[in-house]
Amino acid sequence: MAQATEPLKKVSIIISRGTLEGIYPGLIMANGARMEGIEANIFFTFFGLHAVHKKKMKKIRVDTVGNPALGIPPVIGMIPGMSAMVTKMMLKEMDKLDIPPVDEFLEMIAAAGATLYACKAAMDMFHFTREDLIDDVSDVLTVGQFYTLAAGGTIIFT
Repeated sequence: MAQATEPLKKVSIIISRGTLEGIYPGLIMANGARMEGIEANIFFTFFGLHAVHKKKMKKIRVDTVGNPALGIPPVIGMIPGMSAMVTKMMLKEMDKLDIPPVDEFLEMIAAAGATLYACKAAMDMFHFTREDLIDDVSDVLTVGQFYTLAAGGTIIFT
């Protein structure tokens, strides 16, 4: 007999990759959490910061090199324009499912009550400033501050 478990109340999602396939899973999970009434925090670190960087967020692409799930040999993935073409195809399919572009999705998730955070170490490493980030980012946190924030919930790394 399966033992009853408490429902999930809080989730903290870490987004560390700056590609479409690295960013969207975390955004979809955060959106789903908020739709279920679950507290959701998103922590953007390393290249995941591109999702919340004003100048970089509209340039996010699919990684066609070294992505075996695409079924494209690496040498083909390196052809100029291949990433742009695959990105366009993926965005078209996502649009059919009413999945919004990154900027709109972030705005929607924040409006639904999710809280967005940037990683201080990654910000310092890339020489990003708070002004580089979209307004929906609530704060820039150290890893220790993130762990304190995530305490009592589940941490998901995408």
